[in-house]
Amino acid sequence: MNSLIRSDIDRAFSIAPDLSQGQIKEIERHGVKLSLEPGQYVCWEGDTCGHLPFVINGLVRVYKVGENGRELTLYRIHPGESCILTVSCILSAKEFPAHAVVEESVQAIGIPAGIIADWTDKYEVWRRFAFGMMSSRLDSIIELVDSVTFKRLDIRLSEYLLANSTDDKPLKRTHQDIAYELGSAREVVSRVLKDFEHRELISLERGIIHILDHQSLLNITKN
Repeated sequence: MNSLIRSDIDRAFSIAPDLSQGQIKEIERHGVKLSLEPGQYVCWEGDTCGHLPFVINGLVRVYKVGENGRELTLYRIHPGESCILTVSCILSAKEFPAHAVVEESVQAIGIPAGIIADWTDKYEVWRRFAFGMMSSRLDSIIELVDSVTFKRLDIRLSEYLLANSTDDKPLKRTHQDIAYELGSAREVVSRVLKDFEHRELISLERGIIHILDHQSLLNITKN
């Protein structure tokens, strides 16, 4: 029995207000409710994409692993979003080129690949959604590549700390977590963090970073 309800569809599909009642009925007919726990993989690199997931709640991290074993986060999928790499794989009939893992417990609606391909052919609203999502993500990935390739690690690390700290609360991240985000080695990240601590910009505890001097970190990002 399909457990989809209209509120699930409204939360999972950002384009729900633009869909006709007939298209909503198609989602209810073809959609499958998915529940995934942290650490579960949505896709492995090389997988064939059988469904396109639309996230109701939770968080999915999409990342690449280099030949040297280092990870680089490409993007995260939040509630109301889907995965551009999966869309691309469905429309091009290619294998998934990265890994997608659940970070926070996920509920999602999975739509079979064949149905997505059919809808993209039939409905302008789906074409606009698919290509708009790919365009938006492509911009962010180009920005990521530019950052990894051309910015010093101390600048990128300062930007990361500022972007992820709120209301002077400590940032709960391990050095390895940050290395995964920045596509660097843990030892290199630790060395820069230790330098920041020596300059009294931050203080370090196990798995916790306290931001002491926001302005100096901001000044680093401008160099």
